[in-house]
Amino acid sequence: MNQTKEILKTIGFTMLSIGLFLVLWTFLAVRNPDFLPSPLICIEKLGQMMGRPISRVSLGGHILSSLRRVLLAVFFATLIGLPLGLAMGWSRKVNAFVAPIFEFLRPIPPIAWIPLVILWFGVGEVSKVFLVTLGAYVPILMNTVTGVKMVPPVLLNVGRIYKASNVQILREIVLPAALPAIFAGVKTAVSSGWMIVLAAEMMASRSGVGFLINRGMEAYDVAMIIVGMCIIGVVGYLISIVLTFLERRLCPWKTNLE
Repeated sequence: MNQTKEILKTIGFTMLSIGLFLVLWTFLAVRNPDFLPSPLICIEKLGQMMGRPISRVSLGGHILSSLRRVLLAVFFATLIGLPLGLAMGWSRKVNAFVAPIFEFLRPIPPIAWIPLVILWFGVGEVSKVFLVTLGAYVPILMNTVTGVKMVPPVLLNVGRIYKASNVQILREIVLPAALPAIFAGVKTAVSSGWMIVLAAEMMASRSGVGFLINRGMEAYDVAMIIVGMCIIGVVGYLISIVLTFLERRLCPWKTNLE
């Protein structure tokens, strides 16, 4: 019964938050409709975009193009950041060897790589995925290193008492204990990936949500721009829900502690 009440309270606060947001949006739109169209106008624009292909691509096709680029880049970023982060968090020698290079590259925004990436890969799919990967691997690597370093020493001592090898300790103790931090890094990587892929698509692309926003900017169609922004928020939120679900399934002990 108490759990049901908590769920209802959560739903109530969520609906209240959305309602207040829409009221504020409508109020601001009435005061300046040329710069901020109302929610109803944006909904009408969404219906038009769903019914009419833009640049010969449906709205769903544009969303899938951006989503494919982001998820593919996050996959590659995980392949790079996860093992490297485990190694840096576990070994001081590896950390001393890799950290200076990583700290040198980390402050450079992916957007600064655009001229080089165009020279190397052109303006096709490879360049877009590469740019997103550059931005997505950073939070995954950093959170993995932090997660490894935060593993309680008592757990490591238990593994050594039972004469487990370093590989066994990493696989059976360190990796499971660091999973919550790794998932947090992946969530951040997805958010960063959306920001970067939009910039890449606005630069040179014929599909994607960034292309839609750029098309709206060129046509001074503010409603199209806002619809594109809302699509980003909704898709990003849905991805976060999926990752949270996976985290709860793979890290049940974290849920029990909460």
